[in-house]
Amino acid sequence: MATSGDEWGTTLRANVDLPLVVDRLSPVALAAQVTDQLRDAMRDGALRAGERLPSSRALAALLGVSRTVVTDAYQQLYAEGWLDGRRGSGTYVADVTTFPDLVRPLEPRIPWDPTDPFEPAGPDLVDLRPGRPWVLGYDVAAWRRAWRHAGDAPPDHTPDPRGHPDLRALLADHLRRARAVPAGPENVLVTRGTGHGLDLFAASLLRPGVRAGVEEPGYRVARNVLRARGAEIVPCPVDDQGVIVDELPDDLDVLYTTPAHQFPLGGRLPMARRERLLAWARRTGAVIVEDDYDAEFRYDVAPLPALYGLDPARVVLLGTLSKSLSPDVGLGWLVAAPESLARVAEHRTLLGDRTSGPVQRAVTTLLRRGDLDRHLRRMRLEYARRRAAVVETLGPLVKGDTAGLHVLVELPEDAVGPLVEEARQRGVLLDTTARHHHGPVRVHGLVLGYGSASLAGVRRGCAVIRELIRDRQCCDHEPRQSRSLRQKEASGPREARFAGPTLRSSLPSAPLPRSR
Repeated sequence: MATSGDEWGTTLRANVDLPLVVDRLSPVALAAQVTDQLRDAMRDGALRAGERLPSSRALAALLGVSRTVVTDAYQQLYAEGWLDGRRGSGTYVADVTTFPDLVRPLEPRIPWDPTDPFEPAGPDLVDLRPGRPWVLGYDVAAWRRAWRHAGDAPPDHTPDPRGHPDLRALLADHLRRARAVPAGPENVLVTRGTGHGLDLFAASLLRPGVRAGVEEPGYRVARNVLRARGAEIVPCPVDDQGVIVDELPDDLDVLYTTPAHQFPLGGRLPMARRERLLAWARRTGAVIVEDDYDAEFRYDVAPLPALYGLDPARVVLLGTLSKSLSPDVGLGWLVAAPESLARVAEHRTLLGDRTSGPVQRAVTTLLRRGDLDRHLRRMRLEYARRRAAVVETLGPLVKGDTAGLHVLVELPEDAVGPLVEEARQRGVLLDTTARHHHGPVRVHGLVLGYGSASLAGVRRGCAVIRELIRDRQCCDHEPRQSRSLRQKEASGPREARFAGPTLRSSLPSAPLPRSR
């Protein structure tokens, strides 16, 4: 037995170095400490099958603890199958040769990407990464009123897997007015967001091994969700107008697309190409999943109607409040044919999956009183001011700025990484197009989000970007991407490819304000 301060230790046998240590100052119970250390010793092979352990009285005396501590530890290990008691002869290590297979870590189907850490923006940082809305512009009185009403209703012990009926009716009305979606409550299922809606669709309506087309570059969450459900991911190229219909394979089972504001390049799928896309889907039998994630925000003309409204039989529509209100709300919708929603609802029931009842009731109040519509009008004006600041500072470098909460700034390939790092050192967080490619990077540059930073922050961040572009003399040559794509165009491509201007001709000529 060995002691050190408040720790006591012992070895179980002379020829094995197996110390047990109990720490009386630890918040972990003494019995749990003994249990954990013995379990680790048996799992690691330091204690082998058939070896005899000291009696509870002897081990308690060696550790300087009560016999109850050791007895509790032994009983827990008996229950887990690590120990084997033999009447009249003592306590032995059980045969646990099959346990390593049970405790081996599972290989993740979706590999972890070390280039994509979650880095919250501190008070001194300007966050210009995409996908983050301004969450401080809400009407406090309306917000509190909605949650008071949500709290007035008793909990629902039998929630509808399709969502609260009143909310589905209000969402259907909202989609008819805002997105020209011909849907009734029977077409709407309430989800926790677009990613959750896509997962429900894939789990309920797709079989493993289907070929799923995803825009390239495109939304990585969509790739991850479909891959996790066993789909084979097929990258589908896009240009500055959206997915290139003429290059879609005919053997796709499903196509995920963002026609209102392509992520991340920012293109808007024109009506003629929408018609060709639907004709392709009818001819091949593919299902189109339309992600309408930020279609409420347009700055030039009224939004084009949702693709779903042109052919409800071939399109599944996903929507969310994460951009228009806050991702913390955790509410979205899936719009499809009633027979498809019945299968999704059955799947949710089998898994016990649901959307929070209080959240649904709060959003119901926001919709019924018109608070959400008023909030959208306010935020449309607010985001328009920030978008104008981006365009004013960076000029024609900006692409995809007619809608949504992000734009594209195309840069030479070798300039992107150093610029992002230098901007971070100066307090500006940026995202790149490289993170959103499934294969080789085809478009190089920044995906610039202006949703979560204040107007002053957007101006300061864009000024830093412009300074860094000039300081690194990025304007001395044309982006490699643009040259290679123009060479492809010269050979006669079927549709215009994405190409950017030279940086020298793009930067505004006005004096650059120095950030403080």
